[in-house]
Amino acid sequence: MKHIGSILKKFTFPILVVIALLWIQATCDLSLPDYTANIINIGIQEKGIDSTIPSVLSKNTYDTILSLSENKDGIIELYERKSLSDLSTKEQEKYQKKYPLIAQEELYFRKKMTKEQEESLSNEFARLLLFIEFLSNKENQMTSSNFPQVPGKNNLEVFISLDETTKTQILNRFNEQIQNYETSMLEQVAIEAIKKEYQQIGINLDDLQMEYIIQNGLIMVGIALLIMIVAISIGFIASRTAAKFSYYLRNKVVTKIMSFSNKEFTEFSTASLITRSTNDIQQIQMLFVMLLRIVVYSPILGIGALLKVMGNSMNWVIGLAIGLIMLIVIILFTFAMPKFKLIQKLVDKLNLVSREILTGIPVIRAFSTERHEEKRFDNANQELAKVNLFCNRVMGIMMPTMSFIMNGVAILIIWVGAKQVDLGTLQVGTLMAFITYTMQVIMSFLMLSMVSIALPRAWVSVKRIGEVLDKENSIQEVKNPEEFNKEKTGIVEFKDVYFRYPDAEEDVLEDISFLATPGTTTAFIGSTGSGKSTLINLIPRFFDVTGGKILIDGTDIRKVNIHDLREKIGYVPQKGNLFSGTIRSNILFGAEDKSDENMKKAAQIAQATEFINAKEEGYESEISQGGTNVSGGQRQRLSIARAIATNPEIYIFDDSFSALDYKTDVNLRKALNEETTNATIFIVAQRISTIMHADQIIVLDKGNIVGKGTHEELLKNCEIYKEIALSQLKEDELHG
Repeated sequence: MKHIGSILKKFTFPILVVIALLWIQATCDLSLPDYTANIINIGIQEKGIDSTIPSVLSKNTYDTILSLSENKDGIIELYERKSLSDLSTKEQEKYQKKYPLIAQEELYFRKKMTKEQEESLSNEFARLLLFIEFLSNKENQMTSSNFPQVPGKNNLEVFISLDETTKTQILNRFNEQIQNYETSMLEQVAIEAIKKEYQQIGINLDDLQMEYIIQNGLIMVGIALLIMIVAISIGFIASRTAAKFSYYLRNKVVTKIMSFSNKEFTEFSTASLITRSTNDIQQIQMLFVMLLRIVVYSPILGIGALLKVMGNSMNWVIGLAIGLIMLIVIILFTFAMPKFKLIQKLVDKLNLVSREILTGIPVIRAFSTERHEEKRFDNANQELAKVNLFCNRVMGIMMPTMSFIMNGVAILIIWVGAKQVDLGTLQVGTLMAFITYTMQVIMSFLMLSMVSIALPRAWVSVKRIGEVLDKENSIQEVKNPEEFNKEKTGIVEFKDVYFRYPDAEEDVLEDISFLATPGTTTAFIGSTGSGKSTLINLIPRFFDVTGGKILIDGTDIRKVNIHDLREKIGYVPQKGNLFSGTIRSNILFGAEDKSDENMKKAAQIAQATEFINAKEEGYESEISQGGTNVSGGQRQRLSIARAIATNPEIYIFDDSFSALDYKTDVNLRKALNEETTNATIFIVAQRISTIMHADQIIVLDKGNIVGKGTHEELLKNCEIYKEIALSQLKEDELHG
């Protein structure tokens, strides 16, 4: 996991940018319901009047409010008097059009308020305006019977002329009547009084209403455009970051796999490593995008929406919805979680079967087992399909269920909210905003639920990738590598070497000791399973010895840099493996800096020029993956040419002449001996004819050296070698 974390650190900045953009998007999303509520509550229902503090007052109303208010200084500071004589010609035209009454009397205009001023005066103005409306209503019980009537004066004028004791009594009665009013109802009645005041001043309420709706509508359009831009930016940055993250992760995984020794390859199958490098990383990439776009965004949106509806009497509906969603998620988790964990293993199995069938198709056809392999593939395919279908059905059930809950919650809110609207304790716009915020909360939980269901499968992939990256290589680089002795080149010495495969009970090689010098050929022969290939695979450190040591140029190979070690070696494996490309790219695979002349010389030594020149495009001829478009012998010769082109100090031929005919074998070895006079050559072979002219032949049996010497010496003193030789050659050919 630490390796994945180290890659994530490279993307700290874009991740922070995405989080900042998500915060902006969530803020914008959370602001839209408020604007919708304002358009309905204020724009439509209240004619665009958004405050209980009037923006303009006639002189009479101003004087009345001033006389009734306990905060006279605040009101005097808040309003400024304007008359036509105070205005310029342009301002006079503007004000006369908007406020016709200004031509007849002075008007008082509200100055810009601070938030604190508005909060301190809002309730007072609502109460004062409501009281003025209260006194103006002749049908009111108090004003019709208990209020003193004075001919020629209205109730306001009478009230102002009363003594303080009477005023206090009337105000107390008034306060008793309104003490049970909801704040929203108090504001609505006050705004009705403001509407009457504006009409008396001559303000066109329809124009005021339209101006408010258009202004807020344009703000909403602007916010929507900002959301679109931010969402596109988030999608672009998140997708690009996830793609780059998977690119670096894939490179790291492949680099790690390339460093594996044969031990690690036995622990991870090839099919599994391919799945981990492709499908698993794709799952992690999808998880990365989900984490950025959903896991970060959903809590911001959900918490923000909850804060917006905090204190609402219908919050129990949100709690009910969240409870139902969590119940469904828990039920689905119980059934789906084990299946999600199983999917990746089944993908591995399907890949393994597919790989075996595709690579073994000639053998399958030769033995007419197509039906059996088709059935084997079908079984693996059906097993994966069943699990995928189950998971898809679970997801298919989940979405309609969640939609049902969301729609049911919306109906419940409307049913409960409609009663409150009818009672006057809730406004229509506020109800609509509450529905929107509730949906945002539910959607946040829903999105997190979706991620939580997809998370187990992605988390399995994270763990599988972590297993590869965290795997300790059995072949370790030394921290302070030594240098090879430059005075010696190509001297290879085995000193009391033992080797045992991991988890094996017995040694494969025991007490192996020999010396190979430059300009000589050392050959290994023995029965199948005697340890020939294992022995030479110790030289390039495909495995490490479990006892003793191997010296090259007098230095223990475990103490030098692996790259430096393998640069000294030209390795030709048993199976000639070629790569997709051209003949040129395959020969120069490990020697890209070499010239064409060097390439052609290597091909000539490997006896490959004949079939290369016969091809229409020569060295530019295409080679398919694995070299399937050339014969086995041609593959071996190109593999040999590839090793020769690097001009190494040490050659290792692991039964690399088995596919060559006798004539080609003889010519190749002759040319090789002429061109590699200063190199150390190791040959593993099954044919006596291939190694009989070697300077040193080592005979292996059950991991032990049972014979060492030249061909003639071994015929005399090694019975096992003599038996092998007689089984392949006639008596008169043994000394040829």
